[in-house]
Amino acid sequence: MSSHQTSHISFGTDGFRGIIARDFTYDVVRKTAQGMADYISYKYMRTEKPSVVVGYDRRFMSERFARTAAETLAANGLTVTLSSTPLPTPAISLLTVKGYGLGVMITASHNNHYYNGIKVKQGGRSAPPSVTAEIENYIVKAVPMRTAGVHVPTKDFLPAYVEYINSKAAASKMLGKLPGPVVIDFMHGVGAETSGALFNSKNISKLRERHDPLFGGMAPEPVEKNLQGLVAAVKKGKAVLGLAMDGDADRFALVSDKGQYMTPCQTAPLLLSYLLSKGPLKGKIIQAVSMGYLTKRIARAAGITFEETPVGFKYIAEKMLSEDIAFGAEESGGYAWKGNLPERDGALTALLAIEMVIKTGKPVSALYSEIEKKYGKSCFVRRDFSLEKPIPNKHSFAVKIKKKLPKTLLGRKITETNTIDGLKIVLDNDWWVLMRPSGTEPLLRTYAETDSQENTKKFLDLAFKLADCR
Repeated sequence: MSSHQTSHISFGTDGFRGIIARDFTYDVVRKTAQGMADYISYKYMRTEKPSVVVGYDRRFMSERFARTAAETLAANGLTVTLSSTPLPTPAISLLTVKGYGLGVMITASHNNHYYNGIKVKQGGRSAPPSVTAEIENYIVKAVPMRTAGVHVPTKDFLPAYVEYINSKAAASKMLGKLPGPVVIDFMHGVGAETSGALFNSKNISKLRERHDPLFGGMAPEPVEKNLQGLVAAVKKGKAVLGLAMDGDADRFALVSDKGQYMTPCQTAPLLLSYLLSKGPLKGKIIQAVSMGYLTKRIARAAGITFEETPVGFKYIAEKMLSEDIAFGAEESGGYAWKGNLPERDGALTALLAIEMVIKTGKPVSALYSEIEKKYGKSCFVRRDFSLEKPIPNKHSFAVKIKKKLPKTLLGRKITETNTIDGLKIVLDNDWWVLMRPSGTEPLLRTYAETDSQENTKKFLDLAFKLADCR
């Protein structure tokens, strides 16, 4: 999320983001780092202060912004280490369970090249909202320390991250058994930094691996419209699957052997179904409220508890730490499962997809068609509407619409209305629509899933009318 004022920095769904030189400046970085230092000083007044690791992605100026943050933290007497190379965001999460109490990552994730941002990591995942809210309060009053003469040591953390992934991903040892070619699209993002170490096989071809701070002129977001090159390469090379990661390599997207972009509502059930095929899964299945019904149907058939969370991977991470969770998924392409960090990780998910194709001996299209036969079709679409002004209170917006709902929509009975994050309306055949106002910008995000494009479009049109977004 961006902010025009350096006086109020908000960490939003996952980190603070802003346009470089307007919202995201050296002054903003210093003030944010000072707020973090003040928070640490207060929080650990009587105990040993945690050491801090600072990482950065491949974005324009990321390394310099990271050094500025590290120097400001070090000027406050904290033990700080700066990465000597660009790093995937999950690598910083990993370091917060390997000797560092707090991680700071300079990245704007999947946003356009003219954005940069800051993510805060702790305990192997994004710092919980309670921590970022406290840090925000300290940032408001922060007066940055002078950094003249401050020296921050650097370290290459890529080997530790590669070792972690190799220890968790069975596929890393069986790339030679691939039944055909695989194409990986790094979208010019930081995932390419581990390309040689994790995806070193003559069967794997790589797209957009080169470091380009402009990301080839498009946002490094692995959504269908940005992956046309991957789709074409999969078809041309007769690949068994295509994989993509976003700018900071924590999100993942899948393209089938037929060149079909698989939505997260199709990818999550594929991964879950494969994990279930390896043996019984103990624990709950959780997913963001903006995700689909196939995972729910798979959980139901397997007799596993299923639950929804607000949008934002941090909510899934928190549950993974406090409850017994087998698998978690979110609509923007973040996946996590038991046995790993409570964090989404593009490389780890890519290797799970590769393992799935090797172990089952089936291409993605065949595996997905089995899911469709068993659990039904999924056609998921997200559509964002511009509003005249922001809707400041998401909950009251949801309650207001809920009150005026009829008993049926599209000729089906409404069986559930969920207000944990906007308003989700579920029909008696599992079709659903979700309306989520942005809260910070004049935008209404709408999501729907039915069994066909036509029905999904009808549902989204209906949502637009219900929300009265004229």
